[in-house]
Amino acid sequence: MIPTNPPVDGGVPNFGIAEIRASLRKIERSDLWAWGHTVVLILCLTAIIVSLAVSLLLKGTKTFFGINLILAVQTLVVFVPAFNLYMIHQHFRLRNLQRRLAEHQIEAEVFRRLAMFDSLTGLYNRRFAEQRLQAEIGRSERRGHPLSVVLLDLNNFKQINDMYGHAAGDLVLKELARRLSNAIRTSDLAVRWGGDEFMLLLVDCNLSQIQHVVIRLTPFDVAIEDKTISVSFAIGWKEYVLGDRADDLLDGADRQLYLNKLTMKNTTHPVPTAV
Repeated sequence: MIPTNPPVDGGVPNFGIAEIRASLRKIERSDLWAWGHTVVLILCLTAIIVSLAVSLLLKGTKTFFGINLILAVQTLVVFVPAFNLYMIHQHFRLRNLQRRLAEHQIEAEVFRRLAMFDSLTGLYNRRFAEQRLQAEIGRSERRGHPLSVVLLDLNNFKQINDMYGHAAGDLVLKELARRLSNAIRTSDLAVRWGGDEFMLLLVDCNLSQIQHVVIRLTPFDVAIEDKTISVSFAIGWKEYVLGDRADDLLDGADRQLYLNKLTMKNTTHPVPTAV
């Protein structure tokens, strides 16, 4: 099992772009520091060689180990600046390549996360959750670990949108997402299943332990301008039984959610109250 941390932080996820850019800047600073020291070292060595050659010429020595000193000095004077210019050119080419690779990395990370996360709530999306659910079922089947699925459905969500607008509905969804993330462990999964439906995938969690999670999920209020919206939801759950498939878990949780919904059928529509 791979621990998975819900990415909800109360705002829209930034897909890790800031972290990638910060890492790139750190690499560039380290590269610039190393490259600068290399150039300084080359210049120092060149200066030492030139000084030695000039010193020998002043003493009247024309050759050194069979090398024409005047020609050697002239060659160094031409070669060293040309070599440094070449290194500078290559360095900037390398930095441009690093930037392009970093941009590709950022794009790849954004696409990867878009394939995993819901852009509004920051929770994992249904596509990723279905893959993870299959993997956890296989793990429970092999090792006998408990596994539970919890489904949640907001009550009167259409009325919230109709009465207060979609911006208010989005705020309700994000607040519920935040509460779901706070109610579970880092090894669990909080998912926006679709629309106003959510799912919790609770690994190593049996029926009795589900209650510890459910008890944290209570109705709440959301302030919209000078009004307060009372938000409630129905909950259903199902524990994995050997031989269950993903559909069995989801259907079982959905049936219990529906029964729970029926008991709340007479709940009044959300009524605004003054803050």
